[in-house]
Amino acid sequence: MNDIYCDETIFLECIREQGKGPCQNLINLVSNNKLNGWISSQVKYELLRLGLAPHKITETTKSFAEVPLRSSITDLMMSHKSGIASLHILTAMQFGIKLIVTMALKRYENSVEVTAITPHEVTEKIGVNIEKTVPFLDIKAQHFAIYNKIDNSITDIISSGSFVLGKYVEQFEKEFAQAHNAKYCIGLSTGTDALHVAMTCIGVGVGDEVVVPVNTFIATAEGVSLVGATPVFVDSDKYYNMDTEALAHLLEKRFSKPGCRIKAIIPVHLYGQPAKMDEILRIAEKYKVIVIEDACQAHLASYKGVKVGNFGAMTAFSFYPGKNLGAYGEAGAIVTNNSELYKHAKMYRQHGEIERYHHEIIGHNYRMEAIQGAVLSAKMKYLPSWTEKRKKNARLYSDFLSGIPQVISPEELHGADCVYHLFVVQVERRDELRAYLEKHLISTGLHYPVPLHLQKAYSSLGYRKGDFPVAERVAGNMLSLPMFAELSEEQILYVCNTIRKFYTI
Repeated sequence: MNDIYCDETIFLECIREQGKGPCQNLINLVSNNKLNGWISSQVKYELLRLGLAPHKITETTKSFAEVPLRSSITDLMMSHKSGIASLHILTAMQFGIKLIVTMALKRYENSVEVTAITPHEVTEKIGVNIEKTVPFLDIKAQHFAIYNKIDNSITDIISSGSFVLGKYVEQFEKEFAQAHNAKYCIGLSTGTDALHVAMTCIGVGVGDEVVVPVNTFIATAEGVSLVGATPVFVDSDKYYNMDTEALAHLLEKRFSKPGCRIKAIIPVHLYGQPAKMDEILRIAEKYKVIVIEDACQAHLASYKGVKVGNFGAMTAFSFYPGKNLGAYGEAGAIVTNNSELYKHAKMYRQHGEIERYHHEIIGHNYRMEAIQGAVLSAKMKYLPSWTEKRKKNARLYSDFLSGIPQVISPEELHGADCVYHLFVVQVERRDELRAYLEKHLISTGLHYPVPLHLQKAYSSLGYRKGDFPVAERVAGNMLSLPMFAELSEEQILYVCNTIRKFYTI
């Protein structure tokens, strides 16, 4: 729940009564992270004016993001000759919020835009059904802890006029490389562009072939196609990643004949689960092909104690807003430990130049925007805790879904530290179940319902239905359940109980 606005009277009352007064129901929901929302900067001002300790203020308002006093709000207040009540109403409206919790209802009785309720009414009107709506992904839920830092950084970027690359992108590159125990990171415009740049840097081009898992998002194959090469598909294993036995058989067959054109392998750490990188590297070494990791869904994941990004020559990451680490728009990156590949990638992202207007190669414009660098850098320190919460949620799902024979929860590969970008189950009567969950206000996703070899975009490659039986079978059964760090145990239990009910009616 993130569409609540509280005025300062709530928090003043909470502190005065030490949690025992009429705000108790509201504060309980806040302290249990079941209720989030916004407060105006006036709240902190009022509390500090009373001489209250900053740590007490932070504790009391920890699930609420402070909204700075903006010129758009003050201008409206001046034009309407309004007081502090309008400040709260207008601030709430700026974020599309229609509900305000206040101890002073009379101040809002003439407002038609904002519905005002007291803390007494919170449990009755909000708390009873707060867990009954479960979004598939709640991007706004993570904004509360980071809003001001990002807002300040964006203001700095606007004042400086430096909107592309710059200090915030450099700071993020350093932090992201360190988080993955890698030497270098290159901030880029998207994860798809990262795959394209990686293919270019390792020298894949027209006439070459690259092995790609058939169960993945199309961007993995697009990175190959964009350099004029051809993707060669391979089936999935029970972890939904590249089947290493099928990979070994494919390469043995293709390299047994003269003129084999396979130059690289792109294992995907799908849904946040690392692929069997030791086996893939062994196979790649045998046939002298290059490995490029697709870790677009696997920030901070590791395999046998080694962070993703350290197995292949280069590794592509995506920061699409819904990812474990998401930008406020499109962004991507490459991680590598190879200094030459790093220099090449930096040149390629900026029109082939190192020195301004001196172009050493024909490149492209794949630069990361400064705002995205600022957003990602602000989020980096929270990523480890968000990741641990995702793992905890996955364990809860597996526990609550156990005993339902029609549902198969994901299995973790031995030695893999999965970061659960998605929690994907195999279920019977998938489409019926999905409709039933939607009826009960539970949103789900499908990743990915059509394997790449059956996509029209790759029909020219000549694959047919039945060529990759494992990927085809699971594509018809897989269902992605709600998964994000802020998901509560009560919400997960509600999802699982609703699934259990579906299979018993």
